[in-house]
Amino acid sequence: MTTQPPAGGTRKIGRLCAIGLVLATAVMTAGTPAVAASPAHRLPDLGPNVTVFDPGMPVADIQATLDAAHAAQVDAEMGTARHAYLFRPGTYGTAEQPLQIEVGYYTEIAGLGASPTDVVINGKVEVYNRCLEDGGTANCLALVNFWRTLSNLSINVNAAGQDGCRASANIWAVSQAVSMRRIDITGGNLSLMDYCTAGPQYASGGFIADSRLPTVTNGSQQQWLTRDSEIAGWSNGVWNQVFSGVAGAPDESGFPNPPYTTLDTTPVSREKPYLFADARGGLNVRVPSARKNARGITWADGMTPGRTLPLRDFFVARPSDPVRVINSQLARGKHLLLTPGVYDIARSIEVRRPNTVVLGLGHATLTAVHGSTPLDVADVPGVVVAGVTVDAGTDKSPVLLRVGKRHGHRWSSASNPTTLSDVYFRVGGPHVGRTDTALEVNSDHVLIDHAWVWRADHGVEGLTDTERWNTNLGRNGAVINGDHVTATGLFVEHFQQYNTVWNGDDGTTILYQNELPYDPPTQADWMNGDVEGWAGYKVGDRVRTHRLYGGGVYVFNQNNPEIHTENGFEVPEAPGVRLHHIMTVNLSAGTIDHVVNGVGDAADTTKVGAPVYVADHPA
Repeated sequence: MTTQPPAGGTRKIGRLCAIGLVLATAVMTAGTPAVAASPAHRLPDLGPNVTVFDPGMPVADIQATLDAAHAAQVDAEMGTARHAYLFRPGTYGTAEQPLQIEVGYYTEIAGLGASPTDVVINGKVEVYNRCLEDGGTANCLALVNFWRTLSNLSINVNAAGQDGCRASANIWAVSQAVSMRRIDITGGNLSLMDYCTAGPQYASGGFIADSRLPTVTNGSQQQWLTRDSEIAGWSNGVWNQVFSGVAGAPDESGFPNPPYTTLDTTPVSREKPYLFADARGGLNVRVPSARKNARGITWADGMTPGRTLPLRDFFVARPSDPVRVINSQLARGKHLLLTPGVYDIARSIEVRRPNTVVLGLGHATLTAVHGSTPLDVADVPGVVVAGVTVDAGTDKSPVLLRVGKRHGHRWSSASNPTTLSDVYFRVGGPHVGRTDTALEVNSDHVLIDHAWVWRADHGVEGLTDTERWNTNLGRNGAVINGDHVTATGLFVEHFQQYNTVWNGDDGTTILYQNELPYDPPTQADWMNGDVEGWAGYKVGDRVRTHRLYGGGVYVFNQNNPEIHTENGFEVPEAPGVRLHHIMTVNLSAGTIDHVVNGVGDAADTTKVGAPVYVADHPA
């Protein structure tokens, strides 16, 4: 996504977003797995792209393995490599020899403890600005630091050997499709921007859940959601900073300066499933229970409430497995573990049984082939899909992930909602992509917990903006037809009509981020009948109850800066439809004439980077 530079800077990025296992103690060479495991406790074979570390492995060996992984992935934004690095319970790194990890694209770093405190990293786990020019020395920014995962471990910050600036905090300078879950940080502060590599640069994140954190420097992050966590403090914020169920969250009374939106509790939440090793060394998946009106972490008083599934209850899939085999295993009652890699999906993976878990490791990616719908979930309660990226293919798909049939029976449960956690979508980027809709939710009582739905504004297809508009096709990003659907962290960008359409009643969104498409060639290409443009967030005309907390729609019509969009948000004028803390922002091209329903000033090029806020609609 494009964004403008910090005050006093210049635009640097153009159209960039703004722009199995074997026992071993040897160092892994790039692309080759290594496993450190106690001989008494062999782990199951999770495939060649999962590396498991044991605390008995020399720190230098672990460091070398992870350094090689980062070197291979730091610039692999459009690559196909996927990898998960898992840590058995224990302590890694020492005061004198800390373990300092840098995380690249399509990389998951996770502990295998029942609690985040079971795995301790003495050192750091970090993401810095990525330098895009002059051999990796210039144009350093965080705006395209996508697709990485950090979860289920503790970091005792140790910056020994780092320079004075980087030693000042654990730096996590990331943008969309990056989650931090079940993390406990002590010994130093956390910064969500990299102010050391070429100075502060904007980032476009982001998401934290179920974590206990020190003082956090948000700095240059345009938007961020922190949910069901504890923080010692929070500083700064650019446009849209949302806290839901967070002990220590800042007060929102000064909105829009600072731009904080704070909910005391989260109305509906459920933590992402996670792998953990039991006392005998066996692997299990913990599936947390849903919570109502939650606040704070789930693991303060012991194991996160939920159910434990042994790994033998899962079909452990690899990219070479045919979909018919996967579906046969699901039909027999197995859950599905997708090991890291890119899966070509020519017919739908069909999830038909209630309470089925589909868990991806290392940003496992499902790519549509022959216009398929890669993942199709039935109208049943309690399904959990987590850690999966779904890519459009070159033949147009009707939808990339569907939950429930459009006019089918809705068998749902308010106490056991079907849940999508860290589920990401991509249309274009590494290859041409085409879909009508990316995410379609028809079932009732569905929870969307962190989703990035992206029609790519840049990639390796070699397309001009006008060619991209006519080639990478995506009408809508998210279409929500079910009732009682909740989204905590919904990021939808660059689709060619309404980016989000919410037709179901009694829906709730807590943090919404949208960029309108950069690439419409003319105003005629960007018309909704007689209306100029399509709102970034549309609530259906028949909806009577809807709530949105903290929403932003941004415009950067770089292909034709004269294009107008009439409204950033479009909603029915009904007493039960309430929008709290919404904004539009101009990123230096194009105009959004109003924030919502003709209310609010224009976000035009006289206000570049300065949000136009509406505190509440209706007022």
